Order: sequence, then structure tokens, then C-alpha cells
Amino acid sequence: MSHRPGATVVHARTPESAAMVAETRRVMALTARLNRLTFDDAAEVRALLGEIIGRPVDDSVLLLPPFFATGGRNTTIGRNVFINQNCTLYDLGGVTIGDEVMIGPNVSIITSGHPVEPAGRRSVTVAEPIVIGRNVWIAAGATIIGGVTIGENSVVAAGAVVTRDVPANALAGGNPARVIRTLAPSA
Repeated sequence: MSHRPGATVVHARTPESAAMVAETRRVMALTARLNRLTFDDAAEVRALLGEIIGRPVDDSVLLLPPFFATGGRNTTIGRNVFINQNCTLYDLGGVTIGDEVMIGPNVSIITSGHPVEPAGRRSVTVAEPIVIGRNVWIAAGATIIGGVTIGENSVVAAGAVVTRDVPANALAGGNPARVIRTLAPSA
């Protein structure tokens, strides 16, 4: 089975898989606490999000619970980021969210998966990074798959499944997502 260079590969029943399970357990306990909070608890939501990712979150970040994750320490979140309800984040491969990003409701950002070959599906997890550039808007229900970069100022349309890079200043949509048109760069 082959993987792209730079992919994180975790085999079952190894110290790495035990660490992955421990991280999931830690983050699920924190997200359970976070998901009991309301809109008026924004500072406490940010504090718990900071615990999840292992570093403070800027005061300009707004996350609306519920939020779901299996990890967090491989995530970085920029300034003035908005994350709407029901965001799911699997960051084993690493997730970078740039400044000014807006993430709509029901968005999934998934860096990890399993081999296509039946023999390896239950024994290997493969993860690749996701980079979301500055001033990106990911609309409702979109899914971002590991190994992609979304260029600055781009929009991922509602329901899109992003399996390849999206260039800067582009509107991408569909399944699999493709560039629909170019957008004027922001000033």
C-alpha cells in the first residue's frame, strides 16, 4: 500500500495508535464540556478550544457549539476565525486555519482515512494535512479531505467535497469540488 510523501501513517496496536486513542479520549471529554455551553459563554468556549488545541485561542475567534473533534494538538487557528455549529475536525494530519476564515454549519475537516484495499482498512490510519488560507469561506455542509490546501480569499460552496487543492481567489463547488470561477482578489 502506498501513501503520499509526508502522510502520517498509524498502524493498529502500536504505541502510536494507543496515543491516538488517548488523544481522542482527552478531546472528547473537553468537547463534551464545550458543547454544554451557550452563545453567551464565548470566552469559556475559547478557553476550552485552547485546551483542545494545546495553545491559547485569540479573543477574536468565535466558535458556536456543538463542535466535534478527535484530536486538537495538530491544529492551529488564526485570528478573527468564525466556526459555526456542528463543525467536525479530525486533525491527525495537521490542520492550519488562517486569519479571517469563516466555517459554515455542518462542515467536516477530515485529515485522516483508511486504505482503499480491504486488507488494510481496519489496521491502518493515514492522515495528510489540510491548510485553509486567509479569508476563506467554507459554506454549509462542505467536506474538506486531507492533503489539500485552500488558497486565500477562496470560497468552498455549500455541500462541496474538496479532494484537491483550491487556488487562491476561486469559487469551488461540487463533488468532487472543482473551480467554478475566479473571484476578484480582496483589497
